[in-house]
Amino acid sequence: MGGGAFLAIDLGASSGRAILATIDGDGRGHGPGHGGSSRMQLEEVHRFPNQPIHLPGGYFWNAPQIYEEIKAGLAKGFQLAAAKGYPLLGAGIDTWGVDYGLITRSGALLGLPRHYRDPRHVTVYDRIMQQQAPEEIYMETGIQFMALNTLYQLLAVQEFESGLLELADSLLMMGALFTYFLTGERLSEETTASTTQFLNPYTRNWSETLLKRFGLPASILPPVVEPGKVVGPLLKSVAEEIGCGGGGDGGFKIILPAVHDTASAVAAVPAEGESWCYLSSGTWSLLGLETAAPVINRQSLAFNITNEGGVFGTTRLLKNVTGLWILQECKRQWDAEGETSWDELMREAAAAPPAGSWLDPDHRLFAAPGDMIGRLKEYYRQTGQEMPATRGSLTRSILESLALKYRYVLNQLETLVGRRCEVIHIVGGGAQNALLNQMTADASGRTVLAGPVEATAIGNALMQAIALRWLDSLADGRSLVRRSFPAAQYQPRETGRWDEVYETFVKLLG
Repeated sequence: MGGGAFLAIDLGASSGRAILATIDGDGRGHGPGHGGSSRMQLEEVHRFPNQPIHLPGGYFWNAPQIYEEIKAGLAKGFQLAAAKGYPLLGAGIDTWGVDYGLITRSGALLGLPRHYRDPRHVTVYDRIMQQQAPEEIYMETGIQFMALNTLYQLLAVQEFESGLLELADSLLMMGALFTYFLTGERLSEETTASTTQFLNPYTRNWSETLLKRFGLPASILPPVVEPGKVVGPLLKSVAEEIGCGGGGDGGFKIILPAVHDTASAVAAVPAEGESWCYLSSGTWSLLGLETAAPVINRQSLAFNITNEGGVFGTTRLLKNVTGLWILQECKRQWDAEGETSWDELMREAAAAPPAGSWLDPDHRLFAAPGDMIGRLKEYYRQTGQEMPATRGSLTRSILESLALKYRYVLNQLETLVGRRCEVIHIVGGGAQNALLNQMTADASGRTVLAGPVEATAIGNALMQAIALRWLDSLADGRSLVRRSFPAAQYQPRETGRWDEVYETFVKLLG
């Protein structure tokens, strides 16, 4: 029985990885998931840090360095696949949303891509919200209002770097940018394009109405393609550089998977039926439903719920919640005083008494990098609460607040679709956090199924396999995930206490 290999290059906001996914079975034309016995195995072949660069002009991404790491991951992927006796059939890149690079007519990168946490975006966003009718923007795009959205980033370029957009020939979202570097093809993939807040979710194309209203050039936006687009072979120069031959042997192709990392993660959710929701848990938490069509109305606007592109024409009806970012920043400060492990932090939090102070994870105080512990102290002061006295109690306060915010957002989603979700599927790195998983079950009163941890890479590989006809459908792929990566289960406990706490928490949200 043969098999095939697919390389998932997963670029996150703090690190990047190249993960080799191998699928056993006879594959092509039949779908190795068809017989119900095949398995997927993952092996990380390359990992690297991915941190913003703070320059005098703001926060940026080091795109040239990221590209070098991508090529290193590709080279290692070819080597490992060959060592295992599998043909490497494809590679795809997934990334975070909203950020982009500008390409000149000659094909050069026009400066470093700006980081979504750059403070100038907030300045522009606040003014736009005062000057424009939010309802008109939302009804055209269905995207939640966040200062980091590409729309406000581009308006900041207009204000602070006049003339820069006129020098650009193409705007490429980050995943498409690196795909262009590898293949020479300039495309916009739908799942990341939807995070710009100028894509119409009904036409699944750029909103000319909105672009004209803000004076943004539609001419620099490449055609929008669906996830699963086979782009083509590597450029000959790239193939020679990484040592894989003239474009890769055995029909190797670069594929646009669901390029937005959350869309890839959702594709890998091992769900059955309809009464489920997903929580992609990491630096950001993204809680949502997979729906057949967008849900755009006054109620979804009031809830600030977003409608982002999913695979096979679906919509990711979801809300971004600041996830483990706050705790990650606290840990960075604690590590400066003496390095500690995540396991140690979780033990301290579990040993701490139930929290008596809580926070809104999405408060703007917590948006930017910096002195997070100082900002938490200020937040508790402003809201008339006591600052938790120990590291463990502060960690517990943050985790309990996250679980309560998940319940709050889930209630909004259920109101919009008119049905209850019985199961919360937690995927991504946060699925390893047993304490937060249990708190989420307790706070929501729902069963939690945690895993797979590497959902983004798995979904990336699944879309490649479907594109190259190694899997027949998304249902086939999710069945393969269930067989290959069993989930951990958490049942709700002590729901009475959480119901009381929830009432207090909602008051903090205003």
